[in-house]
Amino acid sequence: MGEVMLEVQALDVTFRRGGDTVRAVRGVSLDVARGESFGIVGESGSGKSTVLRAICGLAPTTAGTIGLKGTSLATPRPADFYRRVQMVFQDPYASLHPRHTVDKVLAEPLAIHGFDRREARIEQALSEVGLGSDFRFRYPHQLSGGQRQRVAIARALILEPEVLLLDEPTSALDASIQAEVLNLLDRIRAERGLTYIMVSHDLAVVAHMCDRLIVMQHGEAVEELTRAALSAHRATTDYTRKLLSASEGYTPA
Repeated sequence: MGEVMLEVQALDVTFRRGGDTVRAVRGVSLDVARGESFGIVGESGSGKSTVLRAICGLAPTTAGTIGLKGTSLATPRPADFYRRVQMVFQDPYASLHPRHTVDKVLAEPLAIHGFDRREARIEQALSEVGLGSDFRFRYPHQLSGGQRQRVAIARALILEPEVLLLDEPTSALDASIQAEVLNLLDRIRAERGLTYIMVSHDLAVVAHMCDRLIVMQHGEAVEELTRAALSAHRATTDYTRKLLSASEGYTPA
């Protein structure tokens, strides 16, 4: 394993709702090398998305540490963090402003972070995700789900980040479009040397994308597997085997 890009140690996330305390994440540790694609898989409510939100500073870390390139992250995150680490959410419709054109969606992060050559960067970001410049002045409602998710990916890439956090990035899309978007993400990672952490309830999706993964259940990491072990069905827990059989049509690639 090369240089560690992102390290999570003994992470706990506890939410207080009214008088109740919910331990959403319990003692989860993981480390992701530069350029690696790492998966977090589990059912709804397993805590997998909360881990991503904690890395981003969007969920409260009650114990443990999160480090980027060997430096422990402060809360709130410094502004520079959001240039280096970008997140792509599940629902591209909710994450794009309905009254902003694609051009404005892409121009905004550039303005916030003081980037130059904005025009050229917008053109480049769109072409990188396979959308022509004629998409620049369209609104989200004029785009298909797959096109909206490409815009969300372009928005994340435009700041030239080192890490992409992908929260179920294709689960709202049709199966055929899902594969297109996953292949696009794969290609971009290879071209840019990006580091990915990808969350999904679907083992097949993660097996397609990730070198290693952890399986989460009830807030805990119950198993860590490589892609090879997953393809060979070398899962050690019943829970992972159940997830395997739930990934319909899952075939070891």
